[in-house]
Amino acid sequence: MKKIITICSIALLLLGTNVKAQLQQGNFLVGGDIANFRLGLNKGGLFDINLSPKLAFFVQNNFALGAYVNFELITSKGGGTNIDYGVGALARYYLSNANIDVLGRSRLFFEGTVGINGTNPSSGDNTNGLGLSIGPGLAHFITSNVAIEGLVKYQGIVGFGSRTTSSELVLGIGLQVYLPSGLGKSKRIMQTKQPQ
Repeated sequence: MKKIITICSIALLLLGTNVKAQLQQGNFLVGGDIANFRLGLNKGGLFDINLSPKLAFFVQNNFALGAYVNFELITSKGGGTNIDYGVGALARYYLSNANIDVLGRSRLFFEGTVGINGTNPSSGDNTNGLGLSIGPGLAHFITSNVAIEGLVKYQGIVGFGSRTTSSELVLGIGLQVYLPSGLGKSKRIMQTKQPQ
């Protein structure tokens, strides 16, 4: 019974967290889409790994700029190897209207990226070049500094290869950690100490 009361108390504490502090100027966003890792155990089994970390800095409240890296490798015996990659800049803006505050712990956002991307399947058309993506998402804070996210993005690549364009609609689930930095803290202290 004691364990149940403790667990319920912690859950209630987590449910009451405030989302505003994490999105302040000077803080960092670190995370990425939850990695897809598959290992086939049958003969000729599939091996699939997808890594997509992100790092961003809040240049002002609710607006972060940063970088992303994507790498996916899919291979199977007799089936060839598929490689998708991407590296570039990202921008993210969190909506702050109280009328669209979902459950008090969630924030809607828009994310856009631009970079060098490529999709190279073992068979079929490949495209390598300028990659662009944009889409809405929802960050749900499970603690004061950790959010689980859902993101729907249109991704396109324009460039060269056997196909000059490639596009897809992607649903991603990710985990982000929001870290305070000394820069944001020192700026807030300086603003409170200024003479009037």
